[in-house]
Amino acid sequence: MGKKKYILAVPNFSEGRRKEVIEAIVAQVKDREGVKLVSYEPEYDFNRTVVTVIGEPEPLKEALIAMAGKSYELIDMTKQEGTHPRIGAQDTIPIFPLRNITLEECIQLAEEIGKELFESYKVPIFFSGQNARTEEKKSISFIRKGQYEGLKALLEDPNHPDYDKRKPDLSVDGKLSEKAGATIVSADMEGLTAYNVFLATENVEIAKKIARAVRGPSGGFSTVRAVGIKFPERDGVVVSMNMFDCANTPLYRVFELIKQEANRYGVAVTGSELVGPVKLDYLLNNLEFYLGLEGLRRDQILESHLME
Repeated sequence: MGKKKYILAVPNFSEGRRKEVIEAIVAQVKDREGVKLVSYEPEYDFNRTVVTVIGEPEPLKEALIAMAGKSYELIDMTKQEGTHPRIGAQDTIPIFPLRNITLEECIQLAEEIGKELFESYKVPIFFSGQNARTEEKKSISFIRKGQYEGLKALLEDPNHPDYDKRKPDLSVDGKLSEKAGATIVSADMEGLTAYNVFLATENVEIAKKIARAVRGPSGGFSTVRAVGIKFPERDGVVVSMNMFDCANTPLYRVFELIKQEANRYGVAVTGSELVGPVKLDYLLNNLEFYLGLEGLRRDQILESHLME
C-alpha cells in the first residue's frame, strides 16, 4: 500500500469582519474525512481571512470548491472594502506539495480546481504560479493590479491596450463577475510565510523605509514582499512581510536586516510574529543560526517522530 499523499492549501477569501460569514465559509473545510483545518486568521483591517488546510488530493479539492462556492454566495464584491489587495470573493486558492506528492501532481490538481469552479459557478478564473498561462501571470500582484474595481473597469473595455494580457483564463465573456469578482488558482513548490516585525515608534514612515530596504523589487530580498503599516490595536508600527522561500531566505536573515535598518533611525525592534502555521524546517534553521548549532538533525526533535 502506497503512502498517503498530502497537499497544503492556503486559500484566502475577502471577508474578515462578519463572524457569521467567516464561520459559514470555513465550515466547508471542517469535519471532512481526508482534510485537516489547521487554522484560519480573520484580519479586520485587511477584511480578508487566510485559511490553512492540509488534505489528501481528492477530498481537499472537494473542500476547496465548496469553500469557494460559499464565498461566492455570501460575499458581494460591489460592497466589499479593505486594505488588502483583492479581485474576488474567493480571492486565491494556492496549493503546495506537502508530503509524498510532486509539484506536477499539484499543478494538475490546480487545473482541475480552476476548471470545476468555472463549470459550476461561471466565476472567472486566473491561473497563476506554475499554472500561469503567461510569465506575467505567475505574479499575483500583476493579476490583482487595479484590484476588483480597476480590473473590472479595464475588462469592460475590449479595446483597452492591456485587455488581452489582463483578461481571465476562464470566463463567460472576458469580464469579472459583478458579485464574485474572480478567483486566482495556483500551484507552487513553496507557500508564503507571513511574518511581522514590530518597531518601537509611531512613525509609520520609518516602517515604510525599512520595508523598501527589505523587499525584492526595491533592492532587498527577491523572495520577500514587505509593507510598513500601523496596526491600530497595538503600540508601535510594523514591517509586515510575505516571505516566499524561508529555506533560502531564512527568517533570521530578514530579522537581522530589519534590526540594522531600524538602528539607523534610533528605533528598537520590540519583537516579531508569525501569522498562521509555519514549517518546522523554517524554525530549525533559525535555531541553528542563533545557537551556532553544528550538524542539527531533524530526527533529534523528539516530536518529529510522532509525525511519521
